[in-house]
Amino acid sequence: MSSDMLEAEITQERKLITEIPGPRSQEIHERRKKVVPPGVHTVFPVYIERAHDSIVVDVDGNQLIDVCGGIGVTTIGHTDEAVVEAAREQLGKVTHTLFTMNAYEPYVRVAELLAEHAPGQGDYKTLLMNSGAEAVENGVKIARKHTGRPGVAVLEHAYHGRTMLTSSMNHKGSPYALGYGPRAGDIYRAPNSHPLHDGLTGAEAAKRTINHLEKTAGAADLACLIVEPVQGEGGFVVPADGYLPALAAWCKENGIVFIADEVQAGMARTGKMFAIEHFGVEPDIILTAKGIAGGLPLSGITGRAEIMDKSLPGGLGGTFGGNPVSCAAAVAVFEQIEKLDLLAEGQRIGKTFGDGLRQLQSEFDCIAEVRGFGAMLAIEITKPGTLEPDAERVSAIIDYAGKNGVILLSAGLYGEAIRFLPSLKMTDELLLDVVSVLREALTATA
Repeated sequence: MSSDMLEAEITQERKLITEIPGPRSQEIHERRKKVVPPGVHTVFPVYIERAHDSIVVDVDGNQLIDVCGGIGVTTIGHTDEAVVEAAREQLGKVTHTLFTMNAYEPYVRVAELLAEHAPGQGDYKTLLMNSGAEAVENGVKIARKHTGRPGVAVLEHAYHGRTMLTSSMNHKGSPYALGYGPRAGDIYRAPNSHPLHDGLTGAEAAKRTINHLEKTAGAADLACLIVEPVQGEGGFVVPADGYLPALAAWCKENGIVFIADEVQAGMARTGKMFAIEHFGVEPDIILTAKGIAGGLPLSGITGRAEIMDKSLPGGLGGTFGGNPVSCAAAVAVFEQIEKLDLLAEGQRIGKTFGDGLRQLQSEFDCIAEVRGFGAMLAIEITKPGTLEPDAERVSAIIDYAGKNGVILLSAGLYGEAIRFLPSLKMTDELLLDVVSVLREALTATA
C-alpha cells in the first residue's frame, strides 16, 4: 500500500472504536508473553498496524495521537511520502554490500549532509552505524584514539544506551545495568546543571562540574566529555545559560574532546538542526540517530577531520553500518526538513504546545516546570507545594491518556516527568487535543 493511500485512509484525528487496549491488542499481547522476555518491556500494550504523520492505528482500528514518535524517531512523521519512496527505490537496487567492501553513493551523500549541517567551522567527516548506542560507543572509541587517554566524563541524569559501555555511562543503573555483570571502567560522573533543582547559574554549575572532574578524574586523563544538550531519559533537562559553553571552553583548554549526544534531540527536533546550536557551542563530535532516517536504523558519528582521521583503516565500521536503504531514507529526511521548512514547524510546535502546557501549569499546582525547545518538551510533576517527584501520578496520567487515545511517555531519574516528542507535522488542532486530554487526566488524577 502506498503512502498516498495511507494518508487518504488515516485522517489526522483521534478516533476511538474500542476500549484501549482493544480485544485484538490484548490477544496479541497474551501471545507475546509466551515468546518475548519481560526484559523487552512494553509501556502500553497496544499493537500498531499502520501509521501516517502523527496518527497510529492499532489492530482494533483505533486512531491514536502519537506524542512519542518512537521516542523521537519519526520526527518528520510516520510514513513520510518522500522517505518511503526513497527507501522503496533503493530497496529495489541494492540492499547490502558492506560499505567497507563495496561502497555506494548514499552513504557518501549522508556524510556530506551531516558535514554541511555540523554547527562548527572546518572539515567534518562521518562514520555511519545503526543505533544511538553504537554512535556513543564509537564516539568514545574515536576520542580515545585521538587523545591517547582512557577517561570518559558523563553527567548526572545522563542516558546513553544499553550496551555494556553505554549502560555503564548512564546515571540510572537499574534496569539498564543492574545484574548484567561488571560495568565498564574509566567513567567519571559529574553533577550537571538542573536549574529547577540546584538553583545555580550556568557559570556556578559549570564550576561545580569542572571541579568535580578535576578532582575525581584529572583533566589530563580524560579523552572526552559527552553531554546531551537537552537530556533525554533524564527528564528533558535544559541546562542554565552559560553552562555548556563553559564546559566546552574547559575541554578545549585541556585537550578533551567535547561530544554532543544528539541522538534524541538532534535532526530538527528542537527547532534547530542540532540542539547544541541553542547554546552557541561548536562540538568536536556530534552523535545522531533516532530521527535521522525517518524510522529506519541509522546513526552517525560526525567529527572534526583531524579527530576522525586518527583511526587506522579497518578500525571503524560494522557489517550493517550505513545500510544503503537507511542512507537513502536519511537523504530524503534532510531534503524534507528543508523543503517543508520543518525547523520553522518545530518552532511553531514549541510555541503552540508550549503555551498550552504553560496554561495547564497555571491551572494545576502539580506541574513544577514546563521545559524544552521546539518539539522536545516536558512537564515535571511533583507533589503540590514541593519539588518531591510524583511518579505515581505521572503513571496515572499516562495511563489515562493512553486509554483515551494519546500516547505519552515518562522520563526522569525518578519517573517525574512526562515528555512530549510530537512529529514536526503535528497540526495545531492535534496539539490542542493533546492538551485537552492532559487537562482531563490531571483533573482525574488529582
